[in-house]
Amino acid sequence: MTLPKFTSRAMDLSGIAAAAKAPPVPPGASFVIDVDEQNFEAVMQLSTRHPVVVELYSPRANAQALSDDLIALANAAGGAYLLARVNVDAAGQIAQALGIQAVPTVIGVVAGQLAPLFQGTRSKAEAESVIGQLLQVAASNGLVGRAEPVAGGAGETDEADPRFAAADAALERGDFAAAVVEYDKILAQTPNDPEAKAGRAQVALLARSTGSDPAAVLAAAQAEPDSVDAQLAAADLEVLTGQPDQAFGRLIALIRTSAGPDRETVRVRLLELFEVVGAAEPAVLKARRDLMSALF
Repeated sequence: MTLPKFTSRAMDLSGIAAAAKAPPVPPGASFVIDVDEQNFEAVMQLSTRHPVVVELYSPRANAQALSDDLIALANAAGGAYLLARVNVDAAGQIAQALGIQAVPTVIGVVAGQLAPLFQGTRSKAEAESVIGQLLQVAASNGLVGRAEPVAGGAGETDEADPRFAAADAALERGDFAAAVVEYDKILAQTPNDPEAKAGRAQVALLARSTGSDPAAVLAAAQAEPDSVDAQLAAADLEVLTGQPDQAFGRLIALIRTSAGPDRETVRVRLLELFEVVGAAEPAVLKARRDLMSALF
Protein backbone atom coordinates (compact mmCIF):
# COMPACT_ATOMS: atom_id res chain seq x y z
CA MET A 1 0.00 0.00 0.00
CA THR A 2 1.34 3.43 -0.94
CA LEU A 3 0.25 6.13 1.45
CA PRO A 4 -0.15 9.77 0.33
CA LYS A 5 2.49 12.17 1.55
CA PHE A 6 1.41 14.50 4.33
CA THR A 7 3.49 17.63 4.47
CA SER A 8 3.64 20.74 6.62
CA ARG A 9 3.63 23.16 3.70
CA ALA A 10 1.52 26.28 4.06
CA MET A 11 -1.91 26.01 2.50
CA ASP A 12 -2.95 28.38 -0.27
CA LEU A 13 -5.07 31.25 0.97
CA SER A 14 -7.40 31.67 -1.96
CA GLY A 15 -10.70 33.41 -2.43
CA ILE A 16 -14.23 32.18 -2.29
CA ALA A 17 -14.59 28.61 -3.49
CA ALA A 18 -17.07 27.84 -6.18
CA ALA A 19 -17.71 24.34 -4.97
CA ALA A 20 -20.74 25.48 -3.00
CA LYS A 21 -22.56 25.42 -6.34
CA ALA A 22 -23.30 21.75 -5.68
CA PRO A 23 -27.03 21.03 -5.58
CA PRO A 24 -28.78 20.27 -2.29
CA VAL A 25 -28.28 16.73 -1.06
CA PRO A 26 -31.16 14.25 -1.48
CA PRO A 27 -32.67 13.13 1.82
CA GLY A 28 -31.03 9.98 3.15
CA ALA A 29 -27.79 10.42 1.18
CA SER A 30 -24.71 9.03 2.92
CA PHE A 31 -21.30 10.63 3.27
CA VAL A 32 -19.67 7.72 5.09
CA ILE A 33 -17.31 5.24 3.47
CA ASP A 34 -15.57 2.14 4.80
CA VAL A 35 -11.86 2.27 4.04
CA ASP A 36 -9.21 -0.45 3.77
CA GLU A 37 -5.73 -0.75 2.28
CA GLN A 38 -7.15 -0.99 -1.24
CA ASN A 39 -9.07 2.28 -1.29
CA PHE A 40 -7.33 4.30 1.43
CA GLU A 41 -5.07 6.29 -0.89
CA ALA A 42 -7.93 7.13 -3.27
CA VAL A 43 -10.09 8.36 -0.40
CA MET A 44 -7.24 10.47 1.01
CA GLN A 45 -6.78 12.09 -2.40
CA LEU A 46 -10.33 13.40 -2.06
CA SER A 47 -9.02 15.74 0.63
CA THR A 48 -7.76 18.00 -2.16
CA ARG A 49 -11.42 18.68 -2.98
CA HIS A 50 -13.07 18.66 0.44
CA PRO A 51 -12.16 17.77 4.04
CA VAL A 52 -12.00 14.11 5.03
CA VAL A 53 -12.53 12.96 8.62
CA VAL A 54 -10.98 9.57 9.37
CA GLU A 55 -12.32 7.41 12.20
CA LEU A 56 -9.96 4.61 13.19
CA TYR A 57 -11.92 2.15 15.31
CA SER A 58 -12.12 -1.43 16.48
CA PRO A 59 -15.31 -3.37 17.19
CA ARG A 60 -13.53 -4.52 20.36
CA ALA A 61 -13.10 -0.97 21.68
CA ASN A 62 -16.66 -0.55 23.02
CA ALA A 63 -17.09 2.82 21.30
CA GLN A 64 -20.13 2.20 19.10
CA ALA A 65 -21.87 5.29 20.44
CA LEU A 66 -19.07 7.48 19.08
CA SER A 67 -19.22 5.71 15.71
CA ASP A 68 -22.98 6.24 15.53
CA ASP A 69 -22.57 9.91 16.39
CA LEU A 70 -19.84 10.43 13.78
CA ILE A 71 -21.98 8.78 11.10
CA ALA A 72 -24.98 10.93 12.04
CA LEU A 73 -22.89 14.11 12.01
CA ALA A 74 -21.34 13.33 8.63
CA ASN A 75 -24.68 12.63 7.00
CA ALA A 76 -26.27 15.69 8.61
CA ALA A 77 -23.43 17.84 7.23
CA GLY A 78 -24.65 16.95 3.74
CA GLY A 79 -21.29 16.72 1.99
CA ALA A 80 -19.31 19.36 3.88
CA TYR A 81 -16.87 16.51 4.49
CA LEU A 82 -16.52 12.77 4.01
CA LEU A 83 -16.25 10.38 6.96
CA ALA A 84 -13.80 7.56 6.21
CA ARG A 85 -14.06 4.66 8.68
CA VAL A 86 -11.08 2.35 9.18
CA ASN A 87 -11.49 -0.89 11.11
CA VAL A 88 -7.96 -1.31 12.44
CA ASP A 89 -8.55 -5.01 13.13
CA ALA A 90 -9.03 -5.56 9.39
CA ALA A 91 -6.72 -2.80 8.10
CA GLY A 92 -3.83 -2.75 10.54
CA GLN A 93 -1.40 -1.40 7.96
CA ILE A 94 -3.24 1.91 7.86
CA ALA A 95 -3.12 2.33 11.62
CA GLN A 96 0.57 1.40 11.63
CA ALA A 97 1.41 3.82 8.81
CA LEU A 98 -0.39 6.66 10.60
CA GLY A 99 1.22 5.88 13.94
CA ILE A 100 -2.08 5.18 15.66
CA GLN A 101 -1.48 3.77 19.13
CA ALA A 102 -5.02 3.57 20.49
CA VAL A 103 -8.56 3.52 19.19
CA PRO A 104 -10.86 5.19 18.67
CA THR A 105 -8.79 7.93 17.07
CA VAL A 106 -10.23 10.61 14.80
CA ILE A 107 -8.11 12.69 12.45
CA GLY A 108 -8.86 15.26 9.78
CA VAL A 109 -7.27 15.48 6.36
CA VAL A 110 -7.24 18.78 4.48
CA ALA A 111 -5.42 19.06 1.16
CA GLY A 112 -3.34 15.99 2.03
CA GLN A 113 -2.34 17.28 5.47
CA LEU A 114 -3.13 15.40 8.67
CA ALA A 115 -4.82 17.25 11.52
CA PRO A 116 -5.20 15.14 14.69
CA LEU A 117 -8.66 15.78 16.14
CA PHE A 118 -9.05 13.57 19.20
CA GLN A 119 -8.37 10.17 20.70
CA GLY A 120 -10.84 8.25 22.82
CA THR A 121 -14.56 8.82 23.08
CA ARG A 122 -16.27 12.20 22.98
CA SER A 123 -19.84 13.37 23.25
CA LYS A 124 -21.66 14.13 20.02
CA ALA A 125 -21.56 17.86 20.77
CA GLU A 126 -17.81 17.75 21.43
CA ALA A 127 -17.15 15.80 18.23
CA GLU A 128 -19.29 18.23 16.24
CA SER A 129 -17.42 21.20 17.66
CA VAL A 130 -14.01 19.76 16.80
CA ILE A 131 -15.08 18.84 13.27
CA GLY A 132 -16.59 22.30 12.88
CA GLN A 133 -13.20 23.83 13.65
CA LEU A 134 -11.63 21.61 10.99
CA LEU A 135 -14.18 22.80 8.43
CA GLN A 136 -13.47 26.42 9.30
CA VAL A 137 -9.73 25.87 8.80
CA ALA A 138 -10.43 24.20 5.45
CA ALA A 139 -12.76 26.98 4.31
CA SER A 140 -10.36 29.72 5.34
CA ASN A 141 -7.79 28.06 3.11
CA GLY A 142 -10.12 27.95 0.12
CA LEU A 143 -11.10 24.27 0.45
CA VAL A 144 -14.90 24.23 0.51
CA GLY A 145 -15.71 21.57 -2.06
CA ARG A 146 -18.57 19.17 -1.42
CA ALA A 147 -18.25 15.43 -0.99
CA GLU A 148 -20.27 13.23 -3.32
CA PRO A 149 -22.84 10.89 -1.72
CA VAL A 150 -21.51 7.38 -1.23
CA ALA A 151 -23.53 4.65 -2.90
CA GLY A 152 -24.69 2.17 -0.28
CA GLY A 153 -23.00 4.13 2.49
CA ALA A 154 -23.96 4.09 6.15
CA GLY A 155 -27.22 5.81 6.86
CA GLU A 156 -28.40 5.84 3.24
CA THR A 157 -32.12 5.10 3.26
CA ASP A 158 -34.23 7.25 0.97
CA GLU A 159 -34.53 8.12 -2.69
CA ALA A 160 -34.03 11.68 -3.91
CA ASP A 161 -36.99 13.92 -3.13
CA PRO A 162 -38.65 14.83 -6.46
CA ARG A 163 -39.77 18.18 -5.05
CA PHE A 164 -36.19 19.43 -5.36
CA ALA A 165 -35.67 18.31 -8.95
CA ALA A 166 -36.24 21.73 -10.53
CA ALA A 167 -34.03 23.49 -7.97
CA ASP A 168 -31.32 20.86 -8.49
CA ALA A 169 -31.47 21.36 -12.25
CA ALA A 170 -31.11 25.13 -11.83
CA LEU A 171 -28.11 24.65 -9.59
CA GLU A 172 -26.46 22.25 -12.01
CA ARG A 173 -26.54 24.93 -14.70
CA GLY A 174 -25.34 27.58 -12.21
CA ASP A 175 -28.60 29.58 -12.22
CA PHE A 176 -28.87 30.44 -8.54
CA ALA A 177 -31.67 32.97 -9.04
CA ALA A 178 -33.83 30.31 -10.69
CA ALA A 179 -33.04 27.90 -7.85
CA VAL A 180 -34.27 30.49 -5.34
CA VAL A 181 -37.55 30.71 -7.28
CA GLU A 182 -37.94 26.92 -7.19
CA TYR A 183 -37.31 26.80 -3.46
CA ASP A 184 -39.86 29.57 -2.96
CA LYS A 185 -42.41 27.38 -4.73
CA ILE A 186 -41.71 24.53 -2.33
CA LEU A 187 -41.89 26.82 0.70
CA ALA A 188 -45.20 28.23 -0.49
CA GLN A 189 -46.60 24.71 -0.09
CA THR A 190 -44.63 23.70 3.02
CA PRO A 191 -43.46 26.87 4.77
CA ASN A 192 -41.67 25.11 7.63
CA ASP A 193 -39.84 22.45 5.61
CA PRO A 194 -36.32 22.50 7.15
CA GLU A 195 -34.58 21.16 4.04
CA ALA A 196 -36.27 23.65 1.77
CA LYS A 197 -35.50 26.53 4.15
CA ALA A 198 -31.85 25.57 4.38
CA GLY A 199 -31.56 25.01 0.63
CA ARG A 200 -33.21 28.32 -0.12
CA ALA A 201 -30.88 30.17 2.25
CA GLN A 202 -27.83 28.55 0.67
CA VAL A 203 -28.71 29.32 -2.93
CA ALA A 204 -29.83 32.85 -2.05
CA LEU A 205 -26.40 33.43 -0.51
CA LEU A 206 -24.73 32.17 -3.68
CA ALA A 207 -27.01 34.29 -5.86
CA ARG A 208 -26.07 37.41 -3.90
CA SER A 209 -22.34 36.67 -3.83
CA THR A 210 -21.57 35.37 -7.32
CA GLY A 211 -19.24 37.72 -9.16
CA SER A 212 -18.38 39.87 -6.15
CA ASP A 213 -14.82 40.96 -5.42
CA PRO A 214 -13.98 39.84 -1.86
CA ALA A 215 -11.38 42.55 -1.33
CA ALA A 216 -13.78 45.25 -2.51
CA VAL A 217 -16.58 43.89 -0.33
CA LEU A 218 -14.46 44.01 2.82
CA ALA A 219 -13.04 47.42 1.95
CA ALA A 220 -16.54 48.84 1.52
CA ALA A 221 -17.65 47.38 4.85
CA GLN A 222 -14.67 48.94 6.59
CA ALA A 223 -15.19 52.31 4.92
CA GLU A 224 -18.95 52.37 5.57
CA PRO A 225 -19.57 50.85 9.01
CA ASP A 226 -23.14 52.19 9.11
CA SER A 227 -24.10 51.01 5.62
CA VAL A 228 -26.57 48.14 5.86
CA ASP A 229 -25.84 46.94 2.32
CA ALA A 230 -22.06 46.99 2.86
CA GLN A 231 -22.28 45.08 6.14
CA LEU A 232 -24.69 42.51 4.72
CA ALA A 233 -22.36 41.84 1.79
CA ALA A 234 -19.39 41.45 4.13
CA ALA A 235 -21.33 39.03 6.34
CA ASP A 236 -22.25 36.95 3.28
CA LEU A 237 -18.57 36.78 2.32
CA GLU A 238 -17.53 35.76 5.83
CA VAL A 239 -20.03 32.91 5.92
CA LEU A 240 -18.88 31.72 2.50
CA THR A 241 -15.26 31.71 3.65
CA GLY A 242 -15.92 29.80 6.87
CA GLN A 243 -16.01 32.73 9.31
CA PRO A 244 -19.56 32.61 10.69
CA ASP A 245 -18.58 34.07 14.08
CA GLN A 246 -17.33 37.23 12.40
CA ALA A 247 -20.40 37.44 10.16
CA PHE A 248 -22.83 37.03 13.03
CA GLY A 249 -20.96 39.48 15.24
CA ARG A 250 -20.97 42.04 12.43
CA LEU A 251 -24.72 41.85 11.92
CA ILE A 252 -25.60 41.74 15.61
CA ALA A 253 -23.52 44.88 16.16
CA LEU A 254 -25.49 46.52 13.35
CA ILE A 255 -28.78 45.46 14.91
CA ARG A 256 -27.74 47.14 18.16
CA THR A 257 -27.22 50.48 16.40
CA SER A 258 -30.03 50.43 13.83
CA ALA A 259 -33.80 50.81 14.00
CA GLY A 260 -36.96 50.42 11.95
CA PRO A 261 -36.81 48.77 8.50
CA ASP A 262 -33.00 48.65 8.49
CA ARG A 263 -32.94 46.69 11.72
CA GLU A 264 -35.53 44.24 10.42
CA THR A 265 -33.61 43.77 7.17
CA VAL A 266 -30.49 42.85 9.10
CA ARG A 267 -32.39 40.55 11.46
CA VAL A 268 -33.96 38.63 8.57
CA ARG A 269 -30.59 38.25 6.83
CA LEU A 270 -29.03 37.00 10.06
CA LEU A 271 -31.71 34.33 10.39
CA GLU A 272 -31.06 33.26 6.78
CA LEU A 273 -27.37 32.90 7.51
CA PHE A 274 -28.23 30.79 10.55
CA GLU A 275 -29.96 28.40 8.12
CA VAL A 276 -26.87 28.30 5.92
CA VAL A 277 -24.49 27.49 8.76
CA GLY A 278 -26.81 25.05 10.54
CA ALA A 279 -29.03 25.35 13.60
CA ALA A 280 -26.88 23.06 15.76
CA GLU A 281 -23.57 24.80 15.06
CA PRO A 282 -21.98 26.38 18.17
CA ALA A 283 -21.56 29.69 16.33
CA VAL A 284 -25.30 29.79 15.60
CA LEU A 285 -26.29 28.86 19.14
CA LYS A 286 -24.13 31.65 20.54
CA ALA A 287 -25.33 34.16 17.95
CA ARG A 288 -28.98 33.38 18.75
CA ARG A 289 -28.34 34.28 22.37
CA ASP A 290 -26.53 37.46 21.33
CA LEU A 291 -29.38 38.34 18.98
CA MET A 292 -31.94 38.04 21.78
CA SER A 293 -29.81 40.36 23.91
CA ALA A 294 -29.50 42.86 21.06
CA LEU A 295 -33.24 42.88 20.38
CA PHE A 296 -34.39 43.07 23.97
